[in-house]
Amino acid sequence: MSAKMYVCNGCCCGRIEKGNDEVPIEDLRLAWEKYELEDAVKLTISGCLGPCSMKNVSLIKTDLGQTWLGNLSGKEHYEALIEWALNVKQNGIGTELPELLSNLQFEREPLV
Repeated sequence: MSAKMYVCNGCCCGRIEKGNDEVPIEDLRLAWEKYELEDAVKLTISGCLGPCSMKNVSLIKTDLGQTWLGNLSGKEHYEALIEWALNVKQNGIGTELPELLSNLQFEREPLV
């Protein structure tokens, strides 16, 4: 299975009128195309992922589990997501998150 990355662009995430940073959707899509990442990491720009208090949320799913990231703010965080995807393409799904993103991980309670 390839990895999957869900980037929230729902009711709160990316909404500058709500005080959240913009989600650079077009930059992400262009990077996936430029570096041909889709076979290694499927990118989905999603509606609301749920934990709105964490604002600008992303979810990474692999065979090894899932990783929630919150409070993504600024271009460097999204560039780190691209960096991770490039590393997955080259080295496989066991690739660790860049250090910049490690501090943004949070646990989400199961919905069921």
